[in-house]
Amino acid sequence: MQLIQNTTDLSAYLAADEVIDHHHPLVRETAARLAKGSADSYAYARSGFEFVRDAIPHSQDSGDPRVTWRASDVLEQRTGICYAKAHALAALLRAEDIPTALCYQKFDMVHGLVAVRFNGAWHRQDPRGNKPGVDAQFSLDGERLAFTPDPESNEMDYPVLYAEPHPVVLSALKAAPDRPYLWQTLPTAL
Repeated sequence: MQLIQNTTDLSAYLAADEVIDHHHPLVRETAARLAKGSADSYAYARSGFEFVRDAIPHSQDSGDPRVTWRASDVLEQRTGICYAKAHALAALLRAEDIPTALCYQKFDMVHGLVAVRFNGAWHRQDPRGNKPGVDAQFSLDGERLAFTPDPESNEMDYPVLYAEPHPVVLSALKAAPDRPYLWQTLPTAL
């Protein structure tokens, strides 16, 4: 699949904003801790991915009713759905100057993940969190995502790489008082 940047300005994929708040002290502290044990940017990206995937439970899997959407809140509260975990990973990677995009897949609902830029190419990563039947891994040599869309079931990969969260996704997260409510309002398409 050909991935398409929604902006040609690569610096947009390093920017901080209200959601990917990589200037927040908690994001900076977490990034510094992860960077300390990393030999290079590849090792750091893997470490950041594994931290978000493994240390921050997906709220559906853990039964946590809280809804997070800002990267610093995901790190502080240690919970989030796929979109929130993607926001946290994007913030950690951008904090160390690794261009990171937000991207999406369509299943029954829209699923969120990230893409990192290394060696002039984008590589999608899914920090959703592993569980039985889900084995996402950090990889620059072929995708190891949590889910593979089935086109015959009207599932798909969206090819667009966003510098900021898609507005439909962000609106659903911000409007939800809890995860049960969010589950009723999650976007089914972009």
